[in-house]
Amino acid sequence: MTNPQVLLSLPGPVSAFAFNADRSQVALCPNTNEVHIYALDAGNSWTLTHTLTSHTALVTGIDWAPTTNRLVTCSQDRNGYVWSLDAQTNQWDPALVLLRINRSATHVRWSPKGDKFAVASGAKCVSVCYFDQDNDWWVAKHLKKPLRSTVLRIAWHPNNVLLAAAGADNRARVLSAFIKGLDSKPAPSPWGDRLPFGTICADIGPEGCGWVHDVAFSPDGTALAFVAHDSSFYVYYPATAQVIAVPTTLLPLLGVMWLNDTEVVAVGHDCTPVLFVGNGNGEWRYAGKIDEGKKASTSHGNSALAKFRAMDSRATTQANQDTELTTVHQNSITLIQPYSPTHYVTTGIDGKIVLWHSLDEALKRLALA
Repeated sequence: MTNPQVLLSLPGPVSAFAFNADRSQVALCPNTNEVHIYALDAGNSWTLTHTLTSHTALVTGIDWAPTTNRLVTCSQDRNGYVWSLDAQTNQWDPALVLLRINRSATHVRWSPKGDKFAVASGAKCVSVCYFDQDNDWWVAKHLKKPLRSTVLRIAWHPNNVLLAAAGADNRARVLSAFIKGLDSKPAPSPWGDRLPFGTICADIGPEGCGWVHDVAFSPDGTALAFVAHDSSFYVYYPATAQVIAVPTTLLPLLGVMWLNDTEVVAVGHDCTPVLFVGNGNGEWRYAGKIDEGKKASTSHGNSALAKFRAMDSRATTQANQDTELTTVHQNSITLIQPYSPTHYVTTGIDGKIVLWHSLDEALKRLALA
């Protein structure tokens, strides 16, 4: 498989997306109030199969539970929906979730077990939602303190209880989302031993970091990575309460994902994934850009005639003809997600969903540099 591979290309931005368990379908929002579901057909092409239209404002979050095959969506209309596929009609049936918020929802994530989900919002809270069997509906409990501004992104700890929140108040936090009667008591960890709902396990705010755009737990759950508007990458170790900061000269980073315990990929306004590498002893460094970009070849050859033909086909002049970037993504990358043990996917303002190999040669060179 070539690296990277453009799986899907839309004419406008993708505000949220999620793949199903076997990666044969993807649900995405084309920057509207709709959710579009594409399926991979026999010809290895993506075909639109369903359009979900219950939301009345921009959809800001989508997640697909791998164990239950349920979709969850949230929107600027302040509502959430849990979608279940009816096997007989082949239609997605929505169940309204009252999030009890007075500002837009910004992000949603199923817990690792798929038995609850969390919704971030501009209401200075996170709604932790679970299904109440007795009343046959979804119940939302709020994590409020010490959140003081919009929560931009959230991430679940592997233990299904702890939740990390990236805030517009320039802080990253780890809170307990333990639901009595649903969750079993988690094993002791560096984050704490007793974790009732709302317990503050960490409250991190490096000076001058700006908005914290995204957070992610390490695979073993013993560290938290986050990226902020100061273009720096941070790793927090709860065992020592140590924050490792790696400043860069990049444009601000918007998303972050662990490849393994010593490699982290981040994305942002530079239109390429970038790599950070640790040595296993708490030291981290910026390794470089994964997609350095290459000039696209032209069938007309590298001649003056080819230059004028390109200008004519685009109806451009010399002043504005060279607007295409040499990277795969043509605009800011806003989202990054795992795809498989060896791959991850990115998307953003250019409308492309791109598949990357986490073990490709470019990444290896950066890690060993």
